[in-house]
This record gives sequence, C-alpha cells and structure tokens, in this order.
Amino acid sequence: MYFIKQFIYAFISTIGFSIIFNIPRDSIIKSGIGGALGWIVNILINQQLGSSSAGAFLGAITVGLIGEFFARLFKKPATVFIIPGIIPLVPGAGMYYTMRAIIEKNFITAAEIGSETFFIAASIATGVIISSSISKIFKLKKI
Repeated sequence: MYFIKQFIYAFISTIGFSIIFNIPRDSIIKSGIGGALGWIVNILINQQLGSSSAGAFLGAITVGLIGEFFARLFKKPATVFIIPGIIPLVPGAGMYYTMRAIIEKNFITAAEIGSETFFIAASIATGVIISSSISKIFKLKKI
C-alpha cells in the first residue's frame, strides 16, 4: 500500500510540473509515469542500501531511460519526459533545511545537510547523463 501511495503522489506531482512546464497534452500522462517509476526506484534503493545518493542516481537513470524510450516511441524530444520526471527526485527539503541552518547561523548543520543535498543533486545529473549516453550507445532506433 505504501508504494501505491508513493506512486500516486509522484505521478500527480510530475503531472503538475508537466502542466507548469507546458508539456504537450498528449505527453503529460507519460511523463507522470516516468516520474512515478523513478520515484519508486529511488525509494526502493533508499530502503535497501540506505543511500539517498544511490537512490537518486538509479531513479534518475530510470527516468532518463524511460524518457529516451518514450521520446523514440512518441516522436517527441526526450526532455519532454525527463525534465518533469526528475522533479520528484529533487532534494527540495534538503535545500530548504540548508538555507534555514545558514540563517540560524548553524553552519555545521548547514554544511552537513548541504553536502548531502549537493551529492543527491549531482547524482540526479549524473544519472540523466548516463541514461542519455546509454541510449546513444545502444542507438535506440526511432520507431
């Protein structure tokens, strides 16, 4: 039940950002599926390995590969599916708590949370780059 709820929440948030980013109407649901699946992978890896960075990395690879596949299948740019799909993975709370700690002049906490947030963000970027490279290596044909 937990994973179903998480899937639905990630799906809805991805759809919301797809609308904000003016994604074509016929691609909104598809980007929601990619974002939700990436979030589920993120949660599973976090639970199994206890690593937020590894979860974000593999979640971003999932979103990237699904985005590349949908791009070929539906003849749209991959960014239509990837950009909204990575939104659930973005460590917004970490950024908030880092800034809050800085404002409260608690620099040690800010450095701890900020460095973890940075590594998660870098993991997301690396995952998207690797998924794009994988699709080029295997030369996903346009369908």
